[in-house]
Amino acid sequence: MGEQTKARIAVLLGNFFFGTSVIAVKQISPVLIPAIALTAIRVGSVGILFWIMYLIHPTKTGFKKNDYWRLLLCGIAGITLNQTFSIKGMSLTSPIHASLLVLTTPITISLLAAWFLKEKWQVFKIMGLCLGITGGAVLVFSRDLSAHSSEEQNMGDLFVILGAISYSSYIILVKPLMAKFSAIAILQWVFLFGACISVPLGWEAVEGIQWHLFSVTNWVCLMYVVIGATFLAYQLMNFGIKKLGASATGSFIYTQPFFATIASVLIFEEQINFSKILAAVMIVAGVYLTNFKKSI
Repeated sequence: MGEQTKARIAVLLGNFFFGTSVIAVKQISPVLIPAIALTAIRVGSVGILFWIMYLIHPTKTGFKKNDYWRLLLCGIAGITLNQTFSIKGMSLTSPIHASLLVLTTPITISLLAAWFLKEKWQVFKIMGLCLGITGGAVLVFSRDLSAHSSEEQNMGDLFVILGAISYSSYIILVKPLMAKFSAIAILQWVFLFGACISVPLGWEAVEGIQWHLFSVTNWVCLMYVVIGATFLAYQLMNFGIKKLGASATGSFIYTQPFFATIASVLIFEEQINFSKILAAVMIVAGVYLTNFKKSI
């Protein structure tokens, strides 16, 4: 299996964790865990896990002073801001809106990559972006055509968009580091910087959590968000960024509403209909076209 194929599989798996985490977050936040507390737990726990990995297998990073400044920016954009906005948004809006609005990420990534990384926009990439967005929209709207906006939901939608923009900025910022350093070493420092901000912000809320009210399902959801949708997902996505590039990796975000829908079918017994099948085909085709490279 080639490195490109491994990278695509890794990114798909990472987006599976991200997509299905919306359901897990809604199970525990904001009723059991305030959004800012969940962010602190998520970021702090994963930061500890990465540094335990370093203690078990210490390696020289080779970072220079300027690299640490970039890592700090990555920590602020990709961890503190992204996690805070995303979790808060998911807790206020519906999963259907969250999975739809997160599709703003590849557009932002492609725009930022074209501006800062000088990545070219080819015809197939433009076609893939349009097709993927259309498929994602068809998929999420087919799940909830009767949703009505409210002030709280509108605020949640805004937070989800801000989270998507923050993550897009992170992907662009981390790209130069991925070309020179280990993905694990980068994540160790990114999460350390992110935790230094997120944990103090959410510590008071964490102290107010009534842990005795948690059921087994609630604990599983919390572990899924921390381990699957953060610790493993970020490693998988960083591997994809290194092998595929920022825009190509970002394009796979179209699969998140697809995975969220599949999870809803299995967990909430939602019905599969023609519109969902059509949307799935469009999403897969969009990802393929975005990553298609015409041979010369």
